[in-house]
Amino acid sequence: MKINWGTGIVIAFGLFMTFILYFVFRVQSDSKYDNDLVVEEYYKHDAHFGDEMTKVQNAQDLAQKPIVSIIGEGIFIVFPEPFISKNIKGKVSLYRPSNKKLDFEVPISLSNSTLLIPKKSLVGGRWDINMEWEYSGKTYLTKETIYIN
Repeated sequence: MKINWGTGIVIAFGLFMTFILYFVFRVQSDSKYDNDLVVEEYYKHDAHFGDEMTKVQNAQDLAQKPIVSIIGEGIFIVFPEPFISKNIKGKVSLYRPSNKKLDFEVPISLSNSTLLIPKKSLVGGRWDINMEWEYSGKTYLTKETIYIN
């Protein structure tokens, strides 16, 4: 049986479609290729984007910004000296881009100007830190990315 060029193109096209569909089904069914959203309610989060940008701008306008550093005990956050520590309220959210199950939040309740997040609750790798805090009725949002060894 002889195959002409038209039949060859149809066979090649069919094989290509089969190849692509195989990989689509494999990625969708394998838990190794987890494709969850970073934010659970994406559209609700996006509706508050303007407020978030105002908070980020407030933080950028500070003369002294909070300092995030990695020390042996964990993540060490130092708030600026002009602020009275007991009047700072808010939360520090730690997001693990590679695994949503490791995300957690720490409330900001300070007796001095520092906050320590213990290393025992952190897994090595990349962490995105969002500090959302309020002082004297003004809200601030600081975003940092750190890498834990």
